[in-house]
Amino acid sequence: MSDHTQNLNQNLDPTEVNKFNELASRWWDENSEFKPLHQINPLRVNYINERTSLAGKLVLDVGCGGGLLTEGMAAFEAQVTGIDLAPDSLEVARLHLLESGYSIDYQLIEAAQLKLSHSGHFDVVTCLEVLEHVPDPAELIRDCVAMLKPGGHLVLSTLNRNIKSFMGAILGAEYLLGLVPKGTHDFERFIKPSEMNRWAQSAGVQLQDITGITYKPLSKTFALAADIDINYLAHFRLPE
Repeated sequence: MSDHTQNLNQNLDPTEVNKFNELASRWWDENSEFKPLHQINPLRVNYINERTSLAGKLVLDVGCGGGLLTEGMAAFEAQVTGIDLAPDSLEVARLHLLESGYSIDYQLIEAAQLKLSHSGHFDVVTCLEVLEHVPDPAELIRDCVAMLKPGGHLVLSTLNRNIKSFMGAILGAEYLLGLVPKGTHDFERFIKPSEMNRWAQSAGVQLQDITGITYKPLSKTFALAADIDINYLAHFRLPE
């Protein structure tokens, strides 16, 4: 981890950052450990666009990694900034812009620091599959909300915490199906929707929708569904 990253480590787990740094070169390989993200990315981007109308919006993607979601939102003509604390992932994201041609502002910075200069700045803030990797997810939600304009949209996603999610996301996805590397997830860090909603409401945003992402083993595909027992997306909005 670089000295720069160490100076930003107020709400990060160095082990998690290093984990994604080590995988950075494979972010855009659709047959790599990131295959599930490639499969669900169109579902996530379409969900966000349907609920926020991305075109022309100022959008912040917190924990952007190699840029899959970030570029997906840029394709809907949003003006996107992506931030992450894994420098190798950000380098991959920047390099991929040479192929895609999108204009995205990638920054190695923590949300807590960015909010100091971007309070009330963004129309949309997304933070997908990140909350379960940080020590204080409630704090990260507060930081995200602080950067929303009045009436702005916050979209979060994470893994529910129950026996079904343990069976599906860890035993199933990591050990039986091999969808993601073993050790990717820590069950104790999974977040119940009630917990997320409580933290979000405390930060000042109101729940608009919650939708599940389910995996169909026979067809090996993902779909949006009412079932939020394992993986779910949540849309919140800051009052005008």
